[in-house]
Amino acid sequence: MPLRFTKMHGLGNDFVVLDGVRERIDLTPALAARLADRRFGIGCDQVLLVEPPQLPETDFHYRIFNADGSEVEQCGNGARCFARFVRDTGLTDKAEIPVGTAAGPLLLKVQPDGQVSVDMGVPKLAPAEIPFVAEQQAAHYTLDLDDGAVAIAAVSMGNPHAVLQVANIDRAPVTELGPRIERHARFPNRTNVGFVQIQDRGRVRLRVWERGTGETLACGTGACAAAVAGHLWGELDADVAVTLPGGTLVIHWQGLGRPVQMIGPATRVFDGEIDL
Repeated sequence: MPLRFTKMHGLGNDFVVLDGVRERIDLTPALAARLADRRFGIGCDQVLLVEPPQLPETDFHYRIFNADGSEVEQCGNGARCFARFVRDTGLTDKAEIPVGTAAGPLLLKVQPDGQVSVDMGVPKLAPAEIPFVAEQQAAHYTLDLDDGAVAIAAVSMGNPHAVLQVANIDRAPVTELGPRIERHARFPNRTNVGFVQIQDRGRVRLRVWERGTGETLACGTGACAAAVAGHLWGELDADVAVTLPGGTLVIHWQGLGRPVQMIGPATRVFDGEIDL
């Protein structure tokens, strides 16, 4: 059977988006991994499935599958692409779109210039809510590795993140430390790993090793987690431009108990069909 899809990206973090509102799609982990395969499928970092709402206060529900087929709770770049997709395909004409996810509801706002702002909710910092194994909440944790230790912040933006500060992002050991920290025993659900270089109080550079995918060109929740971590360390202000390999996101966070706001682009690349 043919399956219709749309290819999109947010700063190079690319997605296959499926319309599960107009047609019934049984998206299994195996099928998601097949679609994401860059040699034998369509190719993407993650597969996004648009579904009818599960909560009365939302207009849609959306599910996120990593390239390895694992389903995850949240994706910031995917949320922006989701907003553009439902408007471009005529599923809604609203500029403000309430959406349900496994991590809870999101409010997506499409700006007049096509950029999308996302209310990412209040970051979770308590270790049990991330989840992360620690006796008490802290701005820095020491994570023991086989050949030493690293200092991290642990943050959940609906999905878990470890954030490490580095002196030079170009020389950061992303592919070496990323997979080791992703599967560290203190992160029972695995974790995304951000390597952040703080340039000044309003600008950072960031590379992210994404759980279940590897290093990507951009990570929206990773940008939010890096801004939160830098704020907790006392090194960043409320408004931060986060430059990733694929481009720049603007993050706004006023501190504990307040939601994180993210603004960035979303691009529709092409539509197609794949014969299953």
